[in-house]
Amino acid sequence: MTDKLTVSVLGTGIMGAAMARNLARAGHTVRAWNRSRDKAEPLAADGVRVADTPAEAVEGADVVLTMLYDGPAALDVVRRAAPALRPGTVWVQSTTAGVEAVADLAALADEHGLVFYDAPVLGTRQPAEAGQLTVLAAGPGEYRATVTPVFDAVGARTVWTGEDGAAGTATRLKLVANSWVLAATNAAGEVLALSQALGVDPQSFFDVIAGGPLDMGYLRAKSALVLDGKLSPASFAVATAAKDARLIVEAGERNGVRLDVAAASAERFERAAAQGHGDEDMAAAYFASFEEDSPSAASDSPSAASDRP
Repeated sequence: MTDKLTVSVLGTGIMGAAMARNLARAGHTVRAWNRSRDKAEPLAADGVRVADTPAEAVEGADVVLTMLYDGPAALDVVRRAAPALRPGTVWVQSTTAGVEAVADLAALADEHGLVFYDAPVLGTRQPAEAGQLTVLAAGPGEYRATVTPVFDAVGARTVWTGEDGAAGTATRLKLVANSWVLAATNAAGEVLALSQALGVDPQSFFDVIAGGPLDMGYLRAKSALVLDGKLSPASFAVATAAKDARLIVEAGERNGVRLDVAAASAERFERAAAQGHGDEDMAAAYFASFEEDSPSAASDSPSAASDRP
């Protein structure tokens, strides 16, 4: 098969849109569909053909890439696309769907004779736009020559976790990685909230840990979004983080592990979303530390006492 493919991207949110653009820039023929067409329309300027239906988007595709909200959404959309899918079409499933949902998606692929790859990605808006995602992939080795140009267009690195996409080994690794990311995000928010409550300049904290093993570029980056009031546009939204945190908690429960930090993270993200921050960057979980009508919440930023980290 030629390195230039016809790739259909179903779901053009923060990640899917960036992936579609990078596929087009790599010379592939790209078709895209999104539930809200207006979110997909800007891709036309990058040479992406925007389709009205999932079936229209996947007709004649070599590879179908799904980047949707969750497992049920991916299942619904691919079922709608199924009448136009040819047996042997490669399905790259990049939605963070959870372990149980991956098995359902793989079963749907098998029902329609599709070649299934479990392929979630690590990264947010900026690395997605730069084509610097890390792709976690599991699927049959004999089709890797087909999917490799797709992974190379959207990512800087591909980590193979196995040859059975239905086993969800890539998704399992993604949940482990996300458990750390979400915990670190909430820890950053609580540090800022506590510093505000105690009248401590956040910069003092950053000075104390500077250059040591507790210092993290990620901590400083997420804190800066709160301190500088730059929570929109989101790199990774609060509402999506809440969904992923729940998937992590459920995966732990099904395997006999109690994940108290992940459960608390889910509650914080859900509380921040209920306060109106669902579409903001997940760093906005900071606001979950305050009562919705508290004078210490959105009206008072910790930046008031800070020179910025």
